[in-house]
Amino acid sequence: MNESYFESLQSLTRRHFLWECAAGLGGIALSSLWACSSPSSKVAEKQFQRNLSNPFEVLPPHYPAKAKRVIYIHCAGAPSQLELFDYKPELQKLDGKDCPPSLLEGKRFAFIKGVPQMLGHQVSFKQYGQSGAWLSDHLPYLATQVDEIAFLKAMHTDQFNHAPAQLLMQTGHARLGRPSMGAWVTYGLGSENADLPGFIVLLSGGKAPDAGKAGYGSGFLPTVYQGVECRSKGEPVLYVENPQGMDRELRGETIHAINQINQEHYQAMQDPETISRIAQYEMAFKMQVSVPEVMDISKEPAWVHQLYGTEVGKSSFANNCLLARRLVEKGVRFVQLFDWGWDSHGNDPTNALNNGGFGNLCRNIDKPIAALLQDLKMRGLLEETLVVWGAEFGRTPMQENREGKKMPYAGRDHHTEAFTCWLAGGGAEGGTSIGETDEIGYYGIKDRTSVYDLQATILHLLGMNHEKLTYQFQGRNFRLTDVHGKVIEKVVS
Repeated sequence: MNESYFESLQSLTRRHFLWECAAGLGGIALSSLWACSSPSSKVAEKQFQRNLSNPFEVLPPHYPAKAKRVIYIHCAGAPSQLELFDYKPELQKLDGKDCPPSLLEGKRFAFIKGVPQMLGHQVSFKQYGQSGAWLSDHLPYLATQVDEIAFLKAMHTDQFNHAPAQLLMQTGHARLGRPSMGAWVTYGLGSENADLPGFIVLLSGGKAPDAGKAGYGSGFLPTVYQGVECRSKGEPVLYVENPQGMDRELRGETIHAINQINQEHYQAMQDPETISRIAQYEMAFKMQVSVPEVMDISKEPAWVHQLYGTEVGKSSFANNCLLARRLVEKGVRFVQLFDWGWDSHGNDPTNALNNGGFGNLCRNIDKPIAALLQDLKMRGLLEETLVVWGAEFGRTPMQENREGKKMPYAGRDHHTEAFTCWLAGGGAEGGTSIGETDEIGYYGIKDRTSVYDLQATILHLLGMNHEKLTYQFQGRNFRLTDVHGKVIEKVVS
């Protein structure tokens, strides 16, 4: 070896060594990942390529789809199904009596100690529509739309704390790190509007859900697929406007320069996340024009505001329902509404079942949800828009008793064995009730359905096979439903 060779070795800095090795090892790793994740189908191959170039390219579903887009309403905190949808006359007869030991043995509860009392319905029920669906008096507006709805009356989960249960419902896993349902859907199908995010999140109730942003994050998927949180009051997206002294032309030139650097970095390092970063900068620039326009509900006619109960300039669940319609009308693939405050315990008058608190919460959502279904149907959008309503778990038929003491208000503890979700539009069989609980609403006894079954059914209605919508991470293929789930065939029209 000549002298110049040794001199070149001595001139290498540690930074240079790590850069070059990282690039070399990164290239080896990327080629390895490329080889082991080489899909066999043309659709999967196109998806993999799309992730590196155009993240929101519209992709064909696995099979003809019933739905094109989703509006998912999650009432964070878990409202009581026994005050909304699951009518049990026998439970009323047991009101105030001691809970049978058989319902407590071997079970875990959040706030039940000792022997609690049974708690009858805190509201009246009636049957509505041609389907004869039972709804409580808390939902008079939704009662007019029951024949559009498929109720799942025997849902169950294995998580009884809010954050893990919300993560399980939205990401298919009770711990952090998995992609949310909206992220999976936009990854699998892309978006129909190149100027808006494919996955938009709207919050109401004053707080974020217990699971936080992980409930609508992208997990190990490219970050471009995470939910973009928008607001119905004030600036639609924080920091979307140009800072003082910067006009749109200068912002465009700045983003162009940044993305040129990102492109050079990608060519050197071959990190797919860099492509996602480029796409996010470009989307943010487009959103400066597209988001304020679509989020401006002031242009809606007076009859629409009356229908929903909306107020311009106010942050509310009603405004978010109207915004959801506007967003899907513009081609947004997945719109997630989180409404916080439904944790109906007996120590809090704002959401307790018997003092008007729970009724107030129901009034906040009843009219807007009914209006959303009616509005979508009038515009011919309900057939291809799947509307989902649910929470993270259910509520017990017995009253909670913290430290063995009766609470000042009527409240129910967290319950994993039985709760209700529903679907409407988008190929769901309206006017049906699937699943049945026992005579007091404690156990599902017929057509029980799991969180994973609901997820598989939502993907199925969008034309995707939940077992084939996968992403390789840490050496294996992951999916939303993990190793569980089956399509609820009775839901599919």
